Amino acid sequence: MGGAIASALARAQPGDVDTLTIASKAIDEALRFAPIPDSIRVEVTQAYEQLARDTGQAEPPVAVRSSAIGEDGAEASFAGQQESFLWIRGIEHVDDAVRDCWASLFTPQAISYRLTLGSAQEPAMGVTVQSMVDAEISGVLFTCNPVSGDPSMVAINASWGLGIGVVGGELTPDDYLVSKVTGEVVRRTVSHKHAEYVPDPAGRGAIRRDVPAERRNAPSLRDDQLAALVEVARRIERHYGGHQDVEWAIARSLALPEALLVVQARPVTARTRAAPKERASALSLVLGAFGAPDAGESRS
Repeated sequence: MGGAIASALARAQPGDVDTLTIASKAIDEALRFAPIPDSIRVEVTQAYEQLARDTGQAEPPVAVRSSAIGEDGAEASFAGQQESFLWIRGIEHVDDAVRDCWASLFTPQAISYRLTLGSAQEPAMGVTVQSMVDAEISGVLFTCNPVSGDPSMVAINASWGLGIGVVGGELTPDDYLVSKVTGEVVRRTVSHKHAEYVPDPAGRGAIRRDVPAERRNAPSLRDDQLAALVEVARRIERHYGGHQDVEWAIARSLALPEALLVVQARPVTARTRAAPKERASALSLVLGAFGAPDAGESRS
């Protein structure tokens, strides 16, 4: 497999759509016809079966998320170029989503970006499988002001439902700036949120639906939810010893503090300050966790 990928990449040229497309298609076909290694298949199956026992569901829904090596740094940002898949059910579908994540490391855009940067690092990816949250509200926060770098502020973006619409540029999230010291809401910008993504009633995947008129221009976060997010921001920052870029969700069926779940945390980089985008989590396969190494640090 490594030889086929290297051979295809050797023919790709940055900015040349034809060679990039040919290389991407060749790698995609090779990956999709190659079996998932037995060791990985067994580990995924065992973890998924354990999650099923823990939740009492035959096919618990999960998120299958990409995490490419070196995707964020001072000079370059690969985050958001690879695929993630939400509300996946059943071990065969989980396996397919893992393979699709691997394949997304070699889209024409991703190949071109690495070639343009002259990256010498061999592309590699971990895939994180996480228990799915039925998010009433979701978003990202920074444990500092991502524009000015002010460490006394927590910057929060939020919107209704799953974060797909914001990541895809369909929606503008609400924007909050809250003092980490006093808890004062320094800035509160409420956007028009006309759509949201929710679980498909059929049981797999997510669907886009219109937000009811009374919620479209309403703030997505209450003051108690903002306070809970700021407290989580403080705790995560203490845990990691530096400013963090955090994805979070508030579950539809739970009350605070249990409703607030951390999906992932990663260091704030200079590149992060340019624009919010999809953020991939850090290392390996984790089932039933929410992106932080200590579950106590993952919740309010």
